Amino acid sequence: MKLSVKGKQVDVGDAFRQHIETQLKEVVSKYFTDSLDAQVTLSREAHLFCVDITVHAGRGIVLQSKDTAAEPYPAFDAAVTRLAGRLRRYKNKIKHHHHESSNVAESLVANAFVLHGEDHGREEEVNDNPVVVAEMTMPIELLTVSEAVMRLDLGDLQALMFRNRSHGGLNMIYRRPDGHIGWVDPAEKALPRKAG
Repeated sequence: MKLSVKGKQVDVGDAFRQHIETQLKEVVSKYFTDSLDAQVTLSREAHLFCVDITVHAGRGIVLQSKDTAAEPYPAFDAAVTRLAGRLRRYKNKIKHHHHESSNVAESLVANAFVLHGEDHGREEEVNDNPVVVAEMTMPIELLTVSEAVMRLDLGDLQALMFRNRSHGGLNMIYRRPDGHIGWVDPAEKALPRKAG
């Protein structure tokens, strides 16, 4: 596994780096045998340490976990435990998906934009447009709804757009404020017009 450990304004010592490598390899190797790419970032938020883990595991599967604690070791241990729980929950689906041969033609490519949020402290201009902070292309893969939900949960994402394997149309799933997952499946039929 190719592992990158970074500290944002925090020094990551050799002992902590070794702890991260040992624990992460132990958790991830239960589910993936191929070479993986992992990144762990340690940062400081006020009086807490924040650990953010990202693991690229196979084609299209990105695992993310994040946790905070007063000390770096407990923050990392909590984040890796959360990652292990997600992997355990989706163990069979991940193994099936990982061994399944994927067809590159099944994915579409779409542009994704990250927009700068509004600053409520300034006056609004008449023709004010948000500033584009980042622009990238992302695949829109052909998935079943359950595969999409698995990727949303494993990647700790807020929303995911995908092509529905059953009919090929674009769908979106998203995390609702109540904790449940919403699913948007646009109807193919036109809505009936009102007589008037």
